[in-house]
Amino acid sequence: MIGLLLVLTTFHLGGCAFNPAPVTTRNQPPSVRIQHHEVAKGDTLFSIAWRYEKDMHKLARANGLESPYTLYVGQKLTLDTSRQPPAPQVTATPSIQQAPKKPPPRNEPKKAPVVNQGQPRRLPRATSPASPTTRSPPPDPVYRLPAGAVRWRWPAKGAVSRHYDTGRVFKGINIQSAPGRTVHAAADGIVVYAGNGLRGYGNLIIIRHSDIYLSAYAHNRKLKVKEGARVASGTEIALVGGDPANRGRLYFEIRKNGKPVDPTKLLPRL
Repeated sequence: MIGLLLVLTTFHLGGCAFNPAPVTTRNQPPSVRIQHHEVAKGDTLFSIAWRYEKDMHKLARANGLESPYTLYVGQKLTLDTSRQPPAPQVTATPSIQQAPKKPPPRNEPKKAPVVNQGQPRRLPRATSPASPTTRSPPPDPVYRLPAGAVRWRWPAKGAVSRHYDTGRVFKGINIQSAPGRTVHAAADGIVVYAGNGLRGYGNLIIIRHSDIYLSAYAHNRKLKVKEGARVASGTEIALVGGDPANRGRLYFEIRKNGKPVDPTKLLPRL
């Protein structure tokens, strides 16, 4: 009997020794950050800056991009906007000496064009550069921002069903509206993104209101404006109803210098 108990105890302890402990999944430490983005089809500089909460102008300068900010599929962009290249130095304009006037050309008889009577010369084929992404932002002249302070208005009728989280877990607000209801531009501006290429936003519109402020309208059923369109405050830009789990939800964000802020601090009181 005692021997049997010893055998069972030994077997029990041995089984415990080979039983693996549960694995705990931990989040990456805060020091781990994505430092580069590889451009995919449909990406624009505005959408990339929005995705990583970067200031678009700083992101452009960090990558040596100039208007119209054309991107190419497979292109790698640095997301480190802390290191900005120095501005070009302005040197004093040298004195300009006038060149001596050239004598007027003499009237000479025009020569007849030479006709090649042999085989036609074959011109080399022109090699085309890599194709840019499908939606490259229009050039700067289109992005003429309205002058003056931004005057905000609510983008849709409805109550706030979820508020901005100061811990930035929830970076905007949910407005509980009704399916098919109109979504309005929250202020004068330029549509810089209209599509569904940003994961987690559905049919999304981003409007640039100034060099500081952007606003976003997500999970729309239908988009009513295109990139490059100039919109006034209150312009119909979309229809509510693109979230399958809640057809009446409109997600709304405001960003200041690329960072999310509480929209209710800027919108007028209801």
